[in-house]
Amino acid sequence: MVFALGLTIACKEKAPQKEEAAQVETQTEVETMAEAKIIPIEHATAVLELGDVTLYIDPVGGKSIFEGQKSPDLILITDIHGDHFNLETLQELDTDGVTIVLPQAVADQIPGDSGLSLEIMGNGETKEFSGIGIEAIPMYNLREEALDFHTKGRGNGYVITFGGGRLYFSGDTEDIPEMRALKNIDKAFVCMNLPYTMTVESAADAVLEFKPKEVYPYHFRGRPDVSDVAKFKELVNQGNPDIKVVQLDWYPNDDF
Repeated sequence: MVFALGLTIACKEKAPQKEEAAQVETQTEVETMAEAKIIPIEHATAVLELGDVTLYIDPVGGKSIFEGQKSPDLILITDIHGDHFNLETLQELDTDGVTIVLPQAVADQIPGDSGLSLEIMGNGETKEFSGIGIEAIPMYNLREEALDFHTKGRGNGYVITFGGGRLYFSGDTEDIPEMRALKNIDKAFVCMNLPYTMTVESAADAVLEFKPKEVYPYHFRGRPDVSDVAKFKELVNQGNPDIKVVQLDWYPNDDF
């Protein structure tokens, strides 16, 4: 799949990759485990097919970027920034009967007459939609110089429970205690980009503490550099060789 977003956004800047991503185990095919199909779209945006339920995570970039994908049954939005929330994209998608799960800060940016079905969740809340469990996990910055990027309580990461499995999408965060305290995560999607989220070292250290079965580095473009996901894999597997590091193609327009 090749798509272009063409967005000017707070969390994403294009820059040359410093390290060869060929060093990281790459899966160009859709990953499937326990009936969960994971389709990377770009940067922070993904499609999940969980049995008969299709989830969109942070849909941005316009309707065309989802060409060939199933229509969503459920949409999860993590934060207000343009690489996570885009009202025009939501309005272009077929959202008739679709529940959109989002934090209050995002809901505040959607007009009351939008016709969208919104379900506001705050940090720590758990709800179920069409047999899919959704838990809102805090996401925020810790470094003094980054505190204004993502304030505590504004955005949500999500733990998605399906068929006995648990998937975690970090959203924009650093290696916060709430991430480190996660339990029984099968697949973890962990961001790592500066200056907005966290370093590769911090991401790896957190992963080694909460011990997911698999970890997927995503959302790794920063400014001006692209995070070294090969180094992330090395750090994780040095600390725990049982954690599988999987690199999907989150930037289909770039040559790694």
